[in-house]
Amino acid sequence: MRQKAIIITLALAAIAGGKIQAQEFKRQIEQSTFVPKGQWIAGSSISYSEHTEDNYQFLIIDGFKSDGYTFKVSPLVCYAFKDNIAAGGRFAYSRSLIKIDGLTLNIDDDNQFDINDLYQLKHTYSGMLILRNYISLGKSKRFALFNETQLEWSGSQSRVINGKDESVTGTFATTTGMSIGAAPGIVAFINNYTAVEVSIGVLGLNFSKTKQTTNQVYQGEHSSSSANFKINLFSIGLGLAFYL
Repeated sequence: MRQKAIIITLALAAIAGGKIQAQEFKRQIEQSTFVPKGQWIAGSSISYSEHTEDNYQFLIIDGFKSDGYTFKVSPLVCYAFKDNIAAGGRFAYSRSLIKIDGLTLNIDDDNQFDINDLYQLKHTYSGMLILRNYISLGKSKRFALFNETQLEWSGSQSRVINGKDESVTGTFATTTGMSIGAAPGIVAFINNYTAVEVSIGVLGLNFSKTKQTTNQVYQGEHSSSSANFKINLFSIGLGLAFYL
């Protein structure tokens, strides 16, 4: 007991005398220059997908006949204002179309719902401010990791028509949103100026508000917010970039 009291007394005396200092420790992490100051980065990613269902069945879905497509383009411009740190903007536009020629929902023997001649056309556009930090893999000048911090504003317009005659029914909606997120990735140079980039979204805060009008009479609003702190496999991005 007396020994513990002596140790505590010595510790307090050392603190009072300002003799306790943080231990110096070097981890020997060497960061080489991967993207030099003054370099411009320009690139773009383009994706296109389409789907077709003919008499498709799954669980309560029966006789599903549908087709559609999704097209997206996203150009990128950045400037390295410091070694391995770049800032800039990204812009994106996408267009999607879904046509449902026939669909039956079999909830039970007494409840069946049929959906016919329904289609949705949607345009989405967004602008994004980004900050990139590069981490070279050792002394390699060809491969590196990066993290992209994103601040995005987006908007979309969609139209849903039920029936072959567009004057019968229709719902028109406009959506505005804002999000803050991060997307780490890896970059691999093909030659001195061209690189392939792969990234994936891992976290983000999202806010959106939707206004819709049905049959030019009924109006409604919807607001939502969400926080995501996990890997989103559907946000994988693949693009081509030029380092000039």
